[in-house]
Amino acid sequence: MAGKNRERRERIKKGVRKKISGTTEKPRLSIFRSNTGLYVQIIDDLKGVTVASASTRELGEKAKLNIGDSKNVGKKIAEKALASGIQSIVFDRNGYLYHGNIKAFAEGAREGGLKF
Repeated sequence: MAGKNRERRERIKKGVRKKISGTTEKPRLSIFRSNTGLYVQIIDDLKGVTVASASTRELGEKAKLNIGDSKNVGKKIAEKALASGIQSIVFDRNGYLYHGNIKAFAEGAREGGLKF
C-alpha cells in the first residue's frame, strides 16, 4: 500500500510543479513530511538557491511530528524569511493533502507574517 500512496503523491507533485515556480520576489516554500519530522525550505527557482530552511530537528531533541511542533516550524521559517526580506511566498505542499501537520504548518507561517 505504501507504494500506491507514494505513486499518487508523485503524480500530484508533478502536476503542481508544472503550475508553480518560485521567483526572487516570490520564492517557493517547499515542504517534506516524514514519519519523524517536518522539513521546509524557501527556494528561488530562477537562481536554484535555497534561501532559508527549517525543520522539527531545530526545535530541539524532543520535537516530533505533531500539530504543535508543525506550527512552531511554520513560525520559525516565517522568522527566517522575514529576516531575509521575504514577505510573500508560493506554497508548494509537495503533493500532501492540506490537513493535519501541513495545515498547522501553514497556519504557523501565516501567524509568523508570511503571505501566501
